[in-house]
Amino acid sequence: MAIILFDDNAYQSLLPLTYTRPVADLRVGILTIAEKWAKHLGTTYSFKTQPYLQAKFPLKTGYDDLYINGSVCPDEGLLEAIGELKTGDALKQGEFLIAAKAAIDSEFSSVVNYDPFFISIKHPEDIFSKNNIELRKDFKLLTKGRTSATISATNIIIGTDFFAEEGAEAECSTFNTTNGPIYLGKGSSVWEGVNIRGAFALCENSQVKMGAKIYGATTIGPYSRVGGEINNAVIWGYSSKGHEGFLGNAVLGQWCNIGADSNNSNLKNNYAEVKLWDYTTQRFRKTGLQFCGLIMADHAKCGINTMFNTGTVVGVSANVFGSGYPRNFIPDFAWGGAQGFEVYTIKKMFETAKLVYERRNVEFDEHEQEILKTVFELTAGFRGVF
Repeated sequence: MAIILFDDNAYQSLLPLTYTRPVADLRVGILTIAEKWAKHLGTTYSFKTQPYLQAKFPLKTGYDDLYINGSVCPDEGLLEAIGELKTGDALKQGEFLIAAKAAIDSEFSSVVNYDPFFISIKHPEDIFSKNNIELRKDFKLLTKGRTSATISATNIIIGTDFFAEEGAEAECSTFNTTNGPIYLGKGSSVWEGVNIRGAFALCENSQVKMGAKIYGATTIGPYSRVGGEINNAVIWGYSSKGHEGFLGNAVLGQWCNIGADSNNSNLKNNYAEVKLWDYTTQRFRKTGLQFCGLIMADHAKCGINTMFNTGTVVGVSANVFGSGYPRNFIPDFAWGGAQGFEVYTIKKMFETAKLVYERRNVEFDEHEQEILKTVFELTAGFRGVF
């Protein structure tokens, strides 16, 4: 049996983050949603996603496959309910399809109703707002029955929920786990003078630079580098926020770069509910949150001293720079800032991306290029406001 993680309408409501990946490839907690299911069930996984993404994220079918909604995060109750499904069965909560032991476009032989609460990632802000719960669950999953590697005695560890994988390094830093666990991935590095409060995860081969201040619940994905002040943010991987400046209640995709002394606001001056741009309705949507900062999709970047207003959405491969506050929605492949935007052409974007990938010894291959070409075409209408 293998797992097939399928996209439902969350693919639309999670844009722009899902323009470049299936829903189940979202990172929340320490692992991606797909990695969580595979770890729990001890099997392989593939994706049933948008046609233009399928080449990079292939679908692999076999005998008695288990289809799982890519927006759903596993928990003990769900694992038990899914384990009891027979071939042809579906697990639903109302009309919401959670999982099926049959192809999701087929007729189910039986439908099992599931009443308990579970976490489903439906909107971009769910990623940072649910990160505390998911990080704690992933910490238990990854560390159960294991012993942490030893780190330098120059560090101060407060509390007991601390785990370092082999090859993780830290010097002269403080780790406070009384408010949540702290996880250091393989080959990760925490430089001198860093203060971290859990819950916190630093994934494989990532670094925290000297003097950083990090508050929970924060996840730094693999091959990333961060510094300055960070609070309740999720950075997926291969991204940099390496300098002073504040990032809070935020999500950064892959291959993003935050310029020195850049800041985002995460609270309105009037303390009102924050709204975010919604790609499906093409208007701003109420989030129900008082604290909501920056949502930045893959390949987006900003120059030094950039100021992002509360509840800003930055599209795929947008490049933001200049003085003043740019608008709260910056379309995909936009180039500019508060003084105005122009189109960041696909040719120029590819020239930059190739250099960025080479710097990390990763190939900017045909799959990546075709995905970005498609996203450029899909988002052309949003750039019509320039």
